Amino acid sequence: MGASPIYTPRMRRALDFDGDDVETIFKGMQLDIGAPPQFMDFRYRVTDAKHGEFELAHCGALMDVEPMGLPFVTAMCHDIEDPTFDATAAASNPRARMRPVHRPPRAPADRMPHCLWTVTIDDEADPLPFPEQALRIADSRAATIEMARGIEGDGRTDYRGPLESDLRFEAFSTWTLISLLNEIALQGHLLTLSFNDSITRRFGAAVAHDIAVKRFIGIAGVAAGRVSKTLGHDASIEDVLRFHPAFHPSSYIDVRIGGGKISLHDCPAIGDAGSGIAWADLLADGETEPFAAIVRAVDPRARCTPVEPAAGARRTWAVTMASEAADEVPAVLLTKVSTGADFEFEER
Repeated sequence: MGASPIYTPRMRRALDFDGDDVETIFKGMQLDIGAPPQFMDFRYRVTDAKHGEFELAHCGALMDVEPMGLPFVTAMCHDIEDPTFDATAAASNPRARMRPVHRPPRAPADRMPHCLWTVTIDDEADPLPFPEQALRIADSRAATIEMARGIEGDGRTDYRGPLESDLRFEAFSTWTLISLLNEIALQGHLLTLSFNDSITRRFGAAVAHDIAVKRFIGIAGVAAGRVSKTLGHDASIEDVLRFHPAFHPSSYIDVRIGGGKISLHDCPAIGDAGSGIAWADLLADGETEPFAAIVRAVDPRARCTPVEPAAGARRTWAVTMASEAADEVPAVLLTKVSTGADFEFEER
């Protein structure tokens, strides 16, 4: 609730579509980091400008929590989704509401689709207030960072026009795809700020810092493995670091790679957003394990150690090779519990 009201309007601007109808809400959901295509297989139906529905033909998040038991399913599909879905809708229209027709726990146990929701815009309804969490994140530098934009003729540059059931990202121009990837990476930073802000307010700074470090290690290592696999067997550690979403957009977080070294430079991400903890803050404080998890995901023999900062850098780490493979750390192993860690996208 703290991040989606910020990044949804950003994505609308990036792809030059606007409005406050159901179709606009669904377009925003298609471009939400919380709804990766296929893994969270949303299927949308627009009835008219004020009515529609969506179902999840496959919910990867449900596949993760269902084996853990009913309390986990209820926590995710009720306690989390009720306010989150309304906040997502309200980012496009504060008078929009999302309500379940059915949702997990599934009865029968193999019920399909996994859930079904209606979306209604009621002009007589009281507008939902802007979430308090989002007000805090709106003050962050991440919320207002400007992205480089470019226009070229090798594909689409906007998402104007009707909703597309399966949005074909390859139809967009190179510069538009770069803008999209930067915005999606920024969504990850905004979610991190919001999550860490919430943990700090509930449990205090010490607990929040400990969780933030472990979360960064787990996500960094698993994402590096996916990036490495996508780039292919010839991908180097430096290649994976350069494409890793944690270090984009470069206008927000300035991590430079070269000559077997990784350097963090001063950037807007350091010291961002009050009680939130940015990933760059952890690196600026000298945390090494997120980088170590990344290099191990590419080559288990790789090690990452802090060294004297390079010229102009806040921190620098060196990547070296050991003779033996290192064991995976618990944070990465825990993150791999998710079916998303090995999920493979299909052409369709």
